[in-house]
Amino acid sequence: MKDSSSHSYSVKDVASLAGVSVGTVSNVLNRPNLVSAAKRTRVLAAIEELGFVRNESARSLRSGTSRTVGLLVLDIRNPFFTDVAAGAEATSEDHGHSVLLANSAESSIREGAYLDLFEEQRVQGILITPVADVLDRLDRMRSRGIPAVLVDRLAASDRFCSVSVDDAAGGRLAVSHLADMGYHRIAFVGGPATLQQVTDRYNGATEAARLRGLDDIRLFETADLSFHRGRQIGDTIADLRPEIRPDAIFAANDLVALGLLQSFIAHNIRVPEDIALIGFDDIDFASQSSIPLSSIRQPRELIGRRAAELLFEEIGASGPHVHHQDVFSPELVVRRSTLPVTENSVLA
Repeated sequence: MKDSSSHSYSVKDVASLAGVSVGTVSNVLNRPNLVSAAKRTRVLAAIEELGFVRNESARSLRSGTSRTVGLLVLDIRNPFFTDVAAGAEATSEDHGHSVLLANSAESSIREGAYLDLFEEQRVQGILITPVADVLDRLDRMRSRGIPAVLVDRLAASDRFCSVSVDDAAGGRLAVSHLADMGYHRIAFVGGPATLQQVTDRYNGATEAARLRGLDDIRLFETADLSFHRGRQIGDTIADLRPEIRPDAIFAANDLVALGLLQSFIAHNIRVPEDIALIGFDDIDFASQSSIPLSSIRQPRELIGRRAAELLFEEIGASGPHVHHQDVFSPELVVRRSTLPVTENSVLA
């Protein structure tokens, strides 16, 4: 047996040990169905004996592509995006690909840098939740053989596939629920407004308030959609006189809502007795918080799975690809944080 502890063996070494051609080894690695069972057994045994590991970078340089797709999300700290990534990864594995996960952190500069990196790595396609207007850039990348699918963002035209949730409908659901529970001084906390999801959720909320004859939705804009920003706005709201505070808040996502909740608990503001609270996404932490959080549920893993399916359809298309814009409907999940003051029961 050869000592592979301090040596990197090549395809030629495997072929020599197995007594086959280099082409046969290549077929075993890439197209095993073309090789007889006997030769496959010999090649695999040689690979095992040598401890051979293929040089994927070299293979990518020769072929011009890799067995990877890029996934660029807004904020990897948000469990919503980790669940989306899990769905995308599962579908990618089914197609024999790996996922390169990148975090733009809601920065257009980081977004551009990661798109550069994906091109350098020769990914076969990109799944992206855009920060900036990058559609022209994505068009150019597609012309160079790298298609893209928008994730958690509705494509504004048929230039791209996209998978999203109806965010405006989610905003309407949230505020309609708060109105049904008897709340009328409703605020929206989230931002920045440059994120289309935030704008759509806010617009849906204001539409529902108008239809219910409520006062205008009070806006507390945040720099990003993090727990920290929610905590900051919570402190600001806690400093308001009780008679002018909102009696209910719709937070643009669950992380912001959980930050608000922590602040209110620290300031002895009761939820929902003093301020009701509803989030968006229905991440796992929403149901596990000290006061279970009502939320607008998105099918997180399904979004990732479907986006990856559309990407691989475009990657494998032999002719013009028909782009699909899939939009899922959000779902209201009611828990303790939005029960009316007179209600003592706790919903799951």
